[in-house]
Amino acid sequence: MSIDPTDEATARQNRASDPNQSTWVSANAGSGKTRVLADRVVRLLLKGTLPERILCLTFTKAAAAEMASRIFKTLGEWVLLDDDGLIEAIYKVQGRAHFAPDYLVHARRLFAQAL
Repeated sequence: MSIDPTDEATARQNRASDPNQSTWVSANAGSGKTRVLADRVVRLLLKGTLPERILCLTFTKAAAAEMASRIFKTLGEWVLLDDDGLIEAIYKVQGRAHFAPDYLVHARRLFAQAL
């Protein structure tokens, strides 16, 4: 039985985006670093971290703008999703599928809170 390298890479990216762990991300261009960092920020927001308490450092303004764009795109999409779609979207970022109803309300409010 062989391991699909994309599945392993995705599993590593999901572990790296877990805000409960310290992580150092170093990888080639196009490997998903920005996605990992954006997912990590979204997961921090889901946990209740205030946006003004999150600091992200990048090497370029373009990288910072891309990361911010991805975060706002994700949170903006969540506002418009029905409950099932939102549960699926959160699962893709966080890996949890069972939430209290107020958690979905919280997730939908993150876009406005982050602005």
